Amino acid sequence: MFGRLAPPDLNVLVLRDTDLAARGIRQALAEATPGERPGLERAAALVEQAAAASDAELRARWVHERLAAAGHEGPVDSVHAIKALRGTTPGLSLRQAVRLTKDAAAHRP
Repeated sequence: MFGRLAPPDLNVLVLRDTDLAARGIRQALAEATPGERPGLERAAALVEQAAAASDAELRARWVHERLAAAGHEGPVDSVHAIKALRGTTPGLSLRQAVRLTKDAAAHRP
């Protein structure tokens, strides 16, 4: 139809492997000596915190990291940010980059 654009496709896959890390830490904690327990308990808490992050937060973190690596220091949802993001990510469409940067602006790290 004229005047209507299709909803933007976003083909970004968020991978989570915190369950594997948590399982390994729990196993180590079960076998830990009293001196090892505090460090492993802290590690378990950090893994739980990472697992609680939403997909939107993970995508925003990814965008912020890519822009920082590209040397971009301005607003995350600016034209320069979109260009920098696309420069660091071959194959990322303009539509995807715009959506990712807008979402990243809403989720500051």
